Amino acid sequence: MSHTPHELAADFPELAPRIQKLKAADPQFSRLAAEYHEVNREIHRIETDITPASDTVQAELRRKRMTLKDDLYARLRAES
Repeated sequence: MSHTPHELAADFPELAPRIQKLKAADPQFSRLAAEYHEVNREIHRIETDITPASDTVQAELRRKRMTLKDDLYARLRAES
């Protein structure tokens, strides 16, 4: 279990400029990025024992984060 936040720009440093560009230009991408950030922060709060949660809730949130990240990455690559 990692206690490091999985920020999009840190996970895809080579795409950081594109992430910022799409956040500003594409409302759908911006919404997905905001949702990813929200889920990611909740996972981080659970992992660092700030917010209590069951293993089931943690697993569901991780699956949701992975799905959002896959969607965002696909959009980043499609826009290249």
